[in-house]
Amino acid sequence: MILHTTGMMLAIIFPVIFSVLRLLVSSYGMNWFANPFLAFTMFIPASLVGLLIPRTAFPGFPLSQNASALKMSKEVLSEEARFWGAFGFYASLTLAYLVAGLSGGFLSFFTSASMLLAWIFYLSIKFDGHHSVRSTVFYVIPLIPCLTYSVYFGGFLVQFFIEKMGMMGSLPPPYGNYIPDIVVAAIIGVVTSWCVGPLIPICGKWLARSSILNFLLHLSVIALALSSRFFPYSTDAPKRVVLQHTFLTADANRIVDSSYDFSVVDSNSLLFLFKHAAEVAKELHIDPEFSFETAQISNQQTFLTLFPVNFMFSRSLKFPASTDGILKQYTQFPHLYTNKPQSTSRDGSRRVYLELSLGSLKEVWVAVLNITGPLSNWSFADNKLPAPETAEGGPPSYICRLTGASNEKWNLWLEASNTGDLRVDLAVLDQVLVDEAKKLKGLFPPWADVTAFSSFMSTYVF
Repeated sequence: MILHTTGMMLAIIFPVIFSVLRLLVSSYGMNWFANPFLAFTMFIPASLVGLLIPRTAFPGFPLSQNASALKMSKEVLSEEARFWGAFGFYASLTLAYLVAGLSGGFLSFFTSASMLLAWIFYLSIKFDGHHSVRSTVFYVIPLIPCLTYSVYFGGFLVQFFIEKMGMMGSLPPPYGNYIPDIVVAAIIGVVTSWCVGPLIPICGKWLARSSILNFLLHLSVIALALSSRFFPYSTDAPKRVVLQHTFLTADANRIVDSSYDFSVVDSNSLLFLFKHAAEVAKELHIDPEFSFETAQISNQQTFLTLFPVNFMFSRSLKFPASTDGILKQYTQFPHLYTNKPQSTSRDGSRRVYLELSLGSLKEVWVAVLNITGPLSNWSFADNKLPAPETAEGGPPSYICRLTGASNEKWNLWLEASNTGDLRVDLAVLDQVLVDEAKKLKGLFPPWADVTAFSSFMSTYVF
């Protein structure tokens, strides 16, 4: 059982090692969904090598039984010990699921039950004096349904993780470049050990040959070299980019500032994007010496309209933009104002009555209120406050998302526990772009999938 557990662990560790090596020699990270064949070609052979290492390193190991007394060879006893060790591993895993009360364990139960049936078939053939290939084949046949289910389930699991790692968020470096790749490698290692593990006790003596292990290692090295040179994106698996045209407004008719804010949702940063999207870099006046140290950084608060997706962003960038187009397109911007005097209760709490106007926006998707201060109650969610949110070390705040037609007005009230100020950040997402933003979006290459929108932001203190 210890040997089988060791093999399963090595089946996960070996692909992770190759994943780290690939990132060290590669000029950029990999979106594996763009080239899933390379992911399987590189990580599955490495996982098989790890799974077979215990069988190669310990062809025979000390046994508690006396082989001469049982009139059995050490090879036969070793084979039985390996089988019952593997069977005990899957049975123990099933038992752990049951004891912990988890809604799982079917795969390990199915595996252990199929192995027991396969062992019965295997012994029935061996009693007739046939060992080697024929008995091995009769061991494999009862395992076919189990292996088929493992491949089917594991394939969907790997595909799910590969897709999610491609849009899990831009994690800060240096670990952000490694985590998605390592997760994919580890998951493929787990699935490979699921699918091949039940075969190892009997088929390991055929598979753990030096020629086969050398072939698997060479295949992994070739895939490592190839995958590190492939461009990681395509039209089928694009680079996902967020382009927000941000307008800072004051009241209903004044623009304070305008900018283009960019972010990505995978491990390759915006520097990679601008390096391979020359027309976009030219439009934004980005020179070859451009870096995060010299650039203007956008914080998560800038992408408030995308809450809670904005928590996936890191190292987002800001570039100045013109305000001419927006003044021609809209006559009024979203704004928040008091519609009747505030009231104060005996316990010192005060209630502020507000009205939210979405102005002349055309295709409003969502309006977000971010409230900071001594907020004790509000008119939303049955007068129940949610858990406070904290973004990038800022103060705790309460966030509310509102959806509705752009011609609607929202009446609301906020209650403060004392006379302290309530700060309200308003952000409204409009899906309509001005002509300058449309032009910028059109400059991106086909392998970039750009989500572009306009965001109107303003701040109020009550």
